[in-house]
Amino acid sequence: DESLPLAEAVFTQRPRFVTSLRELADTFPRLGPYVKRLELDAAAFLPLVARARSVGGLALLFRGRDEFTAEDRDLCLGLAGIVARSLQRAILFDGEREFATGLQSTMLPQHIPKFPGVEIAARYHAAGSGRQVGGDWYDVIPLPRRRIGIVVGDVEGHDTQAAAVMGQLRIALRAFAGEGHPPSTVIARASRFLAELDTDRFATCTYAQVDPATGDVRAIRAGHMEPMLRHADGRVSTPRVRGGLPLGLATEFEQEEYPETRLDLLPGEAFVLFTDGLVEHPGGDIAAGVTALTEAVRDGPVQAGAIADHLSERVSRIRPSADDVALLVLRRDLDPGTPFAPRIHQYLHPADPQGLAETRTALRGALEDWGFAAVADDVEVAAGELMVNALLHTEAGAVITLEVLPDPARRVRLWVKDRSSEFPRRRTPGEAATSGRGLLLVDAVADCWGVEPRGEGKAVWCEFTEAGPEPPGGA
Repeated sequence: DESLPLAEAVFTQRPRFVTSLRELADTFPRLGPYVKRLELDAAAFLPLVARARSVGGLALLFRGRDEFTAEDRDLCLGLAGIVARSLQRAILFDGEREFATGLQSTMLPQHIPKFPGVEIAARYHAAGSGRQVGGDWYDVIPLPRRRIGIVVGDVEGHDTQAAAVMGQLRIALRAFAGEGHPPSTVIARASRFLAELDTDRFATCTYAQVDPATGDVRAIRAGHMEPMLRHADGRVSTPRVRGGLPLGLATEFEQEEYPETRLDLLPGEAFVLFTDGLVEHPGGDIAAGVTALTEAVRDGPVQAGAIADHLSERVSRIRPSADDVALLVLRRDLDPGTPFAPRIHQYLHPADPQGLAETRTALRGALEDWGFAAVADDVEVAAGELMVNALLHTEAGAVITLEVLPDPARRVRLWVKDRSSEFPRRRTPGEAATSGRGLLLVDAVADCWGVEPRGEGKAVWCEFTEAGPEPPGGA
């Protein structure tokens, strides 16, 4: 209402210059208590007008002034004009930012679907400066044969155009993946799609297809940050995921070949994808950011949602950030078996020289806990032979599973799974031969053994009958 002088100036768009506030209080009685307490002598009530519209008001209050000269009035009106234009720009900026963030929000998935065997969590954080919008995105895509496609990417730029391009690219990549193409084809087609858009933007991304049942992961990077892998024992590694140029640039330079990297995601392990805003900050070293992130993942919680929240809190602590952040965590459900049929899993990496010894130690410890200490030596011999055979004849590593089978007779089974489709053959080496005795040793120490095809690879198994009494509680 117009019961106060500043409101009157806003409504009428006319300034009021007053040299006696006591007299002003007679016109505006609501001012009476304040005039007496503040002991003011003069005031200028100025409307803030921008483009012929009042956007606010400005009151200047004085002590010791008894007049306003023409120069004083011009100065006050000039100040009001500057403030009005600044306020109008701020209002327009807030409106544009609200539109941009709304656009970004609608471009991202509204919910993450649930899949048996895995837990998936995703988070997005807008930049702490500028329009608070960018081209970072994530997506989770149901694929044929019960597989899952996961992607995290970043379109160049921090404006509404980056968000618009991101939305188109996300939808296109989702469509290519949903058709069942391999990762290399999906990324190559996404690059071609971006190159054909009417934009000069490029994009980076990491895309992976995951089989929750087997833990098979096929990953590709297009100029993006390498993902992280949190192992079940808390260790964090950075798998060397191969790839190519960023999307768009790869097509422009006619280099659309994207080699895949195959990884094994064991039960209890988490795959962490993220954009560079999580590790890169103005004035900081990106290598130091990656180290800090590795420590945060290693020292943080275990579940996918908890990992995502933990890393999100880290983002909030280091605000403001000049870049937005997209984060996706996929964790394969832990498969410990049951108290009567426990199970452990180990992954043997071909580049880890300590892996063989660590795996043997883990197997022996489990056997002792389960009451199979009497066959620990035999299991260790068989495991060593099968693991070495897998490392010698395959480029990737091997997954070792040890489990208790309670029926019909309580026994322990050892699995060694690799990516080679060639089945092992039992040979009779000569006396001077230095190899070829592996399966002979397995056949000698195990009660039985066999080979089964597993997807694109195989699994060699062998069983050992319990030799001692069952431990208390059936553990």
